Amino acid sequence: METRRPLRLKAGTMAKVVGPILVTQVAMYLMTFFDILMTGRYDSEHLAGVTIGSSFWNPVYTGLAGILLSVTPIVAQSIGAGRREEARPTVQQGLYISVALSAVVFVLLQIVIRYGLGQMPLEGQVQQVSAGYLTAMSSGLVPLFAYTVIRSFIDALGATRVTMVITLLSAPINILLNWLFIFGKAGFPELGGVGAGVASAITYWLILAIALFVTHSKRPFQPYRLFRGWERISLPRWKEIIVLGVPIGISIFTETSIFAVVTLFMSGYSTETISAHQIALNFTSLLYMVPLSLSMGATILVGHEVGAGRWKEAKEYSWLGVGMAIVSSLVSIFILVTFRDGIASLYTQDEAIIRLAVQFFIFAAFFQLSDAVQAPVQGALRGYKDVNVTFIMAIISYWVIGLPVGYLIANNTELGPFGYWIGLITGLTAGAITLSIRLLLIQRKKQRTLTA
Repeated sequence: METRRPLRLKAGTMAKVVGPILVTQVAMYLMTFFDILMTGRYDSEHLAGVTIGSSFWNPVYTGLAGILLSVTPIVAQSIGAGRREEARPTVQQGLYISVALSAVVFVLLQIVIRYGLGQMPLEGQVQQVSAGYLTAMSSGLVPLFAYTVIRSFIDALGATRVTMVITLLSAPINILLNWLFIFGKAGFPELGGVGAGVASAITYWLILAIALFVTHSKRPFQPYRLFRGWERISLPRWKEIIVLGVPIGISIFTETSIFAVVTLFMSGYSTETISAHQIALNFTSLLYMVPLSLSMGATILVGHEVGAGRWKEAKEYSWLGVGMAIVSSLVSIFILVTFRDGIASLYTQDEAIIRLAVQFFIFAAFFQLSDAVQAPVQGALRGYKDVNVTFIMAIISYWVIGLPVGYLIANNTELGPFGYWIGLITGLTAGAITLSIRLLLIQRKKQRTLTA
């Protein structure tokens, strides 16, 4: 990348990197989206079961998979510094770690299935579907974690269109498998909500197979010879990935788990309330793919510039991502406020659930702006490899501020379940403010180093 490029050209570069990431994220999220949508069309109790199951699955998977996202800034900075030969051992050790993490998550999910679900005040059918869904999803852990490593490598090279194509190829397969296994079409067993888990697990294996083929045999990846000359487990490289990755994983876990905990608190309400909450959360999570993609793009571009010692360029890419995310959040707010009735009707025909979901959408609109700030700021901080203070800020914002506020409002006012969403808004806003301050401090520190 050239130094001192005009901001207009930087925006074009950001768009070229982020565009394919966005398509990829949306396509991957459509797997969860259609799990919820198609299960909701099948049965409301099965929808509630998948909701509870995914509330355990999402934070555990995303938190531990977040550890592997450290491969992106490590490889990006190595390439920016001209040390391309370091990519292969980093990826290989990342794959070793992915297998170990898969085993950890498998054990955690078995504990949830055997002991956790039984302690919740769930209807029998809902509990059964939740257990079956988690069991099915567990069979896709290894490919899902391994693909996270491969994708992190691909994205670090800036070849984000490749992951876009891989995911676009697999997304329709997942929808087809959902149709077959949820509804029992074409002679396949009718599994309802459990079928959504089966379909996703099969699709994860497909995604990994395609990614391995592409990185092994196609340019620009083939020259890196990722799968040749396998090294033994290297504790120093494990340490580099884990030391950088654990704070990333914890930051992601603290954010995703607060949504999961809120969903679990919702289990004390009616099945209709659980379903409406999940519908609103499912759709707003789809909208979140834009700031999330800008976050990932910021990690790549800031990482390249930091690796090359171009601090001014890194700073401009950081705030460019934030600005683009804020614009996207205004569009999201418009969509949620204007089309909330039609969106809710896509998921279910149950009028009671639709009425509740429409109300949840109003609260969801309020945290779009905070989400749009905190996501790309976190991505930029990862590009700087500044992750330790970030996860502490995330814990305070979401768990010390957001969740208690939501609990108090939900249990001491007439807002009931909507109080938890006010807590989410409060936590996300606190996170956006504190993370932005941290990014400013890091950039000032780097600027002083440059002028010293």
